[in-house]
Amino acid sequence: MRTIGIIGAGEVGSQIARAAIANGYEVVIANSRGPETLKHLTDELGPSARAATAAEAASAGDFVVIAVPLKLVNNMPVEQLAGKIVIDTNNYMPWRDGRFPMIDSGEKTVHELRQEQLPGSKVAKAFTHIQAPRLFISSRPPGTPDRHALSVSSNYPEAIELVTRLYDQFGFDTVDNSPLSESWRSGPGQPAWMAHEHQTHAELTANLAKARRIIMR
Repeated sequence: MRTIGIIGAGEVGSQIARAAIANGYEVVIANSRGPETLKHLTDELGPSARAATAAEAASAGDFVVIAVPLKLVNNMPVEQLAGKIVIDTNNYMPWRDGRFPMIDSGEKTVHELRQEQLPGSKVAKAFTHIQAPRLFISSRPPGTPDRHALSVSSNYPEAIELVTRLYDQFGFDTVDNSPLSESWRSGPGQPAWMAHEHQTHAELTANLAKARRIIMR
């Protein structure tokens, strides 16, 4: 699995692309404006990257990263993502995206909604409580004392396994915060989110346990 499709070429998607290429992956990256608008980025990334449409990136990737906010009316290529592990980097930010009543009420998490929109895919929440530049700043080799840890949430063990391997390649330890119904624990405002500059495996585990769900009525 050496080709990563990335849907979203903003700060998060672009930085994941850089980290992926630095670790030997091929990248097919898309945005909402068309492949021709990504020439500057693909020129920077070099021969291991090419621009495409979202559907083409989804088809090309052995697995796919979604680095754009979720919308209540699905705008992701469902057919092309079917059968694949999909890493969702989105966070629920009402000030950016508007309010989603089923999330505010605690009925569902934003990543459970993504999974519902992509029923043939295996969704994992990852890369959601680290600032994009820290994918290089905080990266450390395996076995480094006090290595920075990141969480992953999914309903599928194979998705957890893939993200754990990817985190390790990128320079991070993993804490499994599954299933997707628990993914709110690393969301904005929670202790894991607030400690984004650095937290070890033990500290992240404790921060996830300290999370308190906020219900809006």
